[in-house]
Amino acid sequence: MSKDEALRSHLINALRKSEAHAGFDKAVKGIPEDKMGIRPKGSPHSAWELLEHIRMAQRDILEFSQSADYVPRKWPDDYWPKSPAPSSAAVWTRSVRSVLKDCEAFIALLEDPKRDLFKPLPWGDGQTLLRETLLIVDHNAYHVGEIVLVRQLLGIWP
Repeated sequence: MSKDEALRSHLINALRKSEAHAGFDKAVKGIPEDKMGIRPKGSPHSAWELLEHIRMAQRDILEFSQSADYVPRKWPDDYWPKSPAPSSAAVWTRSVRSVLKDCEAFIALLEDPKRDLFKPLPWGDGQTLLRETLLIVDHNAYHVGEIVLVRQLLGIWP
């Protein structure tokens, strides 16, 4: 295995797996519908707000990494949901599925050996596919940790 293939493999594992902490799947699984939108004392966000923020930010990074047709979003309006609660459990489930689907779409970029991990994206300001991957890993891990904390504060963490 070449160094490039090994690095891509490590990056894909970092996106798919959780080795040092609770992962996305565990953090979002089994939250009762009546708790999804509660901001517990000591937390500025509900689990829903954090889930949607992960979804919105990851989608933004994916679209930026895919194409020069990327349209920048407005901070913070386009990165946080308008409501602390989803309108239904089905909306929560769609958001979870969207996070997973977008992650797999990003992984497809990493699996393409024609995409240089170190070459700056022509439409960016020096960003590389490697940098965008690390951004997703770091950002998602941070907010997954916040979801776990929200669940602990609500008394619904396993």
